[in-house]
Formats: sequence, C-alpha cells, structure tokens
Amino acid sequence: MRLLMLAAAMAMVGGAVRADAQDRMPPIPADRMTEAQTQAVAEFKAARSADISGPFVPLLRSPDVMSRARAMGDYLRFKSALPPRLSEFVILLTARSWTQQYEWNAHQPLALQGGLRADIVQAVAEGRRPEKLADDEEAVYTLCDELRRTQTVSDGTYARAVAMLGERGVIDTLGLTGYYTMLAMVLNTARTPLPDGAKPALKPLPK
Repeated sequence: MRLLMLAAAMAMVGGAVRADAQDRMPPIPADRMTEAQTQAVAEFKAARSADISGPFVPLLRSPDVMSRARAMGDYLRFKSALPPRLSEFVILLTARSWTQQYEWNAHQPLALQGGLRADIVQAVAEGRRPEKLADDEEAVYTLCDELRRTQTVSDGTYARAVAMLGERGVIDTLGLTGYYTMLAMVLNTARTPLPDGAKPALKPLPK
C-alpha cells in the first residue's frame, strides 16, 4: 500500500513539473481559427509584415484584444515621443520586474542597438539601480521604479520627468510600462516559451 501511495505521489509531482513547463496557449492551426481570428492575423501581418509570435499567440484567443494590443504596440514601439534608447529602457525595466524572459530576450538587443549602455542593461538584469545614468535615463528610471514600488509618483519625480521628457513623454513612458506589463502577464500566464535556442537570461528576483 505504501509503495502504491508513493508511486501515486511521484506521478502527481511529475505531472506538476510537466504542467509548469508546458505552453498553455500554443499557436492555433489556421484550419481551426474562427473567422475573427483569421481576420486578426491578416491585419497583424499587414501592419507588421510578420507572422504573429510571442504574446500575440495567446492573445489570439481574444482576437479583438489582440488587434487592439497590436495597434497600441505599433504606436508605443515605433512612434512614441521617446527615442529607442529610452523606450527600450522602459521595456527592459518592465520585463525585469516581471522576470519575463521572452520580453527580455526580444528587447535586450534592441536596447543596445538603440544606444543604451551595456552596463545599464546588465544592472537592470541583476535588479540593481544602474550607475552614471544620463539625466533623461535617470528621470525614466526613477519614474518607473517609484511607480512600481509605491503605486504613485511624488511631486519631485513627476516634475523632473516632465522637465526631461515633456508631458507627452511622461504619458508615453507610462503607456510603455503599462502595455508591456499587460504583455508580461499574458506571457507568464500562458507560459509562452522562448524561441528555439534561446536561454533564460533573468534570474528570479528575491522576494
């Protein structure tokens, strides 16, 4: 009896491990998509000149949400008031706060290409406040960090952010961190895997 109980317990543990590693919302075959899903995919391809991937794979379960998320991403990624150096900085800070490996894998090289220093990227990956930030980077970091930790923004932090980024830049910064927080929640819930060959770069943050 004890052996049977042990075997059952081991099977349950093994099942739990497999469940933790699984892709809960894998790509939907084209022949199983609804009309709304097929249309959302076509609109995505027309806008991005690419197939859906990453968070848009699970988001396709709600095609209206996916299409609206893509439209917001089109602005925040490519047309915001922030230069790539700062917008990618915001995305990395968000990915780090959620330990979101897919976001980090996609945007870490873009941050470097956009001009964010490698030592800043490394500090963010390690959960440290980067040193020797430029004034606009300091404003972005403090705004995002303070908002995440306290769910509000002090007068001094707000004033400095507006001085460095302008009101539109502040809103776009908040839009970026909110948008990529939503994507991180989707990716973490769906357990969307990294692309083939990619390895997790982020260690869990201490709690």
